[in-house]
Amino acid sequence: MFEIEYEFKENDLVHFNEMLYMKNEDIQKNITKTRWIVPGLMGLIGAFYYFYYHDINTSIYIIVIATLWAILSPKIMRLDFHRQILKSYTDKEKKAMFGTYTLTIDPSNPNFLLEKSPSGKNKMAFADLVRVEYGKRYVYIFITLDTALVIPVDAVSQGNLESFAEQVDQMIQRAA
Repeated sequence: MFEIEYEFKENDLVHFNEMLYMKNEDIQKNITKTRWIVPGLMGLIGAFYYFYYHDINTSIYIIVIATLWAILSPKIMRLDFHRQILKSYTDKEKKAMFGTYTLTIDPSNPNFLLEKSPSGKNKMAFADLVRVEYGKRYVYIFITLDTALVIPVDAVSQGNLESFAEQVDQMIQRAA
């Protein structure tokens, strides 16, 4: 029987949503536009003040603000995104989501992945699971294209995560 136990926390949820956010091409295009178009326009205004009015102080002030905008806007957007993620869940949902998870592949019932979590027990058919992805500090078992069981490598307290993830991947491949 393959089994792992791990702890799922708020920062793991934020990390997963951020990973999905960063893979979205439309969002990346909007970040790029915000990061470069606004400072570019401000740079043109600064140049106008310098060449037309010969006002170097205002020109430098505008260019410094434009540079700070280009550097800090992605970081501010990321912090706001973290806040939005955590705000989108109620305290009751957070209580049911965060805590100790146990995932099991039972040889007597090899068609299902059994999950024991703070919200209760759940049984997921391997045919319904999408894929297994490996990250630097996480393993993701995707339930849908944008929903996954997020397993932090450092938080696994019981079992062998590598062999478990390989076995889940094989079971998903067989069921497909």
